[in-house]
Amino acid sequence: MTPIISRNEITQLRAELTRFSMAYKFALDEITTKINILQEEFRLTHESSPIEHVNTRVKSPESLFKKVAKQKVGLSLQEIKENIRDIAGIRIICSFVSDIYRVFDMIKRQTDIEIVEVKDYIKQPKPNGYQSLHVIMKVPVFMSDRMEKVYVEMQIRTIAMDFWASLEHKIYYKYNKQVPSYLTDELHEAAIAASQLDQKMERLNNEVNVLKAHNQEDDRLLAKDDLAQIMLEIMENIGVHTKNVQ
Repeated sequence: MTPIISRNEITQLRAELTRFSMAYKFALDEITTKINILQEEFRLTHESSPIEHVNTRVKSPESLFKKVAKQKVGLSLQEIKENIRDIAGIRIICSFVSDIYRVFDMIKRQTDIEIVEVKDYIKQPKPNGYQSLHVIMKVPVFMSDRMEKVYVEMQIRTIAMDFWASLEHKIYYKYNKQVPSYLTDELHEAAIAASQLDQKMERLNNEVNVLKAHNQEDDRLLAKDDLAQIMLEIMENIGVHTKNVQ
């Protein structure tokens, strides 16, 4: 016999589900605002920003419940909150590998964010070649009647890493997760090539920064020479004027 659910129970369930989904949206709003502030600061006070672009997403109900079933998590909202920690996700794309750790350090310094877990797939790539820095964090969300700390997964990767991951994802689902071995081999080779590209771009960026620093030092010395010349001319003018008066 099908259990009868009262109107009040349906209303309560709807409210709980709404609060459940809202919390993840608001958590992403909070962390996105923090990232936007960092981007704006770099735009205004530095020549470039370590952040290229940012994407966010909240898992669809279908994707969420597939993961709940796969991990054999209970169906209560509280159990799902505690055990499925990537319902809300933010992906930050950087130009260089060093920028990834630079951005992560800036996030860590924000005292209202609690870092729960870090998985560094850059220093230790997955067997298939996947690289990225994964961070599970708790973000405070202030509601009208309470404060709730919400799990958010942050992925930070380079443009090359993101391109490879996007391609791997498309191939993975095109073959319904049964990817031919020759393709997995080629994907692994592509991951190595992407890593080598990141290393090369990092070296080039470092060389550019060294040249830029030298040029700035030359400009500073030139400015000092210009200032000395101007002061000399002023003194000479004063001297000439004094001589004329005498």
